[in-house]
Amino acid sequence: MDSTSARAAATPAQLGWRLIAAVYDLFPLLALWFCAVLLALALTGGTLDVHRVAHKLFVQALVLAITATYFVVSWLRGGQTVGMKPWRLRVVGADGGAIDLRRALLRFAVALVSFAALGAGFLWCLIDRERRAWHDIATGTLLVRMEK
Repeated sequence: MDSTSARAAATPAQLGWRLIAAVYDLFPLLALWFCAVLLALALTGGTLDVHRVAHKLFVQALVLAITATYFVVSWLRGGQTVGMKPWRLRVVGADGGAIDLRRALLRFAVALVSFAALGAGFLWCLIDRERRAWHDIATGTLLVRMEK
C-alpha cells in the first residue's frame, strides 16, 4: 500500500485509542526497564545504590535511553509499537508515509514534554481538528487508525 492510499485508508486516532495503546506499551516497557536495572547492576559490579545521586542518575539515563530506543525503533520499523498493533494505530508523516530518524527522535522528545506538562500535550488532540498531539504537530506526523 503506497503512502497516499495508506493515509486515505486511515483516520486520525482518538485520545482513547492513544491511551489504550499506552497501557499496552507499559508491559514491554516494564520488561525493558527491568533489564535496564539489571544492566546497571552488572555495570556497577553489583554495587548499585539508588540512594547515591550518581547511581540514581545513571539508572534514570539508562531507562530513558532504552525507552527512547523502544519508541524510535518501533516508529521507524513499520510506524507501530507493540501497543499500537492490536488497535491498528500507526505513526505516519503528513503525506501518509513512514517517518525518518530525525522526526522519530524529535517526536519522542516532544512527547516527553507533553507528558511532563501533566499530559497537556496529549490532551491537545481533543481540540485539534486533525486530532494531533503536540509531538505530532512539532514533527509533522499523525497517529492514524488503519481500516480493517
